[in-house]
Amino acid sequence: MKKLFKFTPPSGLKSRGRGKQKNKACPQCPKRSFCRRGFTLVETLVAISIFTVSILGIMSVLASGISHANYAKQKMTASYLAQEGIEYIRNMRDTNVLYSVNGGWNGFRDATIISITPPAPSDAGFTRTIQKTVINPDEVKIFSKVEWTQGSGVKSVTFSENLFNWAP
Repeated sequence: MKKLFKFTPPSGLKSRGRGKQKNKACPQCPKRSFCRRGFTLVETLVAISIFTVSILGIMSVLASGISHANYAKQKMTASYLAQEGIEYIRNMRDTNVLYSVNGGWNGFRDATIISITPPAPSDAGFTRTIQKTVINPDEVKIFSKVEWTQGSGVKSVTFSENLFNWAP
């Protein structure tokens, strides 16, 4: 006798036939076969190289940020030292004029720069130089320059101010 049709069970029922059984972990592989669904060596090496390049990029950005922060710190310290040099000279001018010490304004204007240079900065690595230029008999221009070494070069900050004979 010939079969007229093939019986297929409804979707909710399991077939009890002897067909190929599937592996539950990997439905594409037979039950007893070894499933090879991992990463290959090339894929692993590519992933590691991408990860390494991204970490190196982050590290270079961090190193650059630390370097720039250190430069900003040194420049701020140098600015304070340059301003301190200007204030020291201004204080000497005021003392000379108010108390008629060392010849008053004329003594301050005509003094050599060595006699009015403030003490060296207490911060190691910084050097301060003061320069004075006489503009006219009642005006003097003061330059305060602070230098320091950072990295492969010498950096500097220069402040200037005009001081006047304010006493008649």
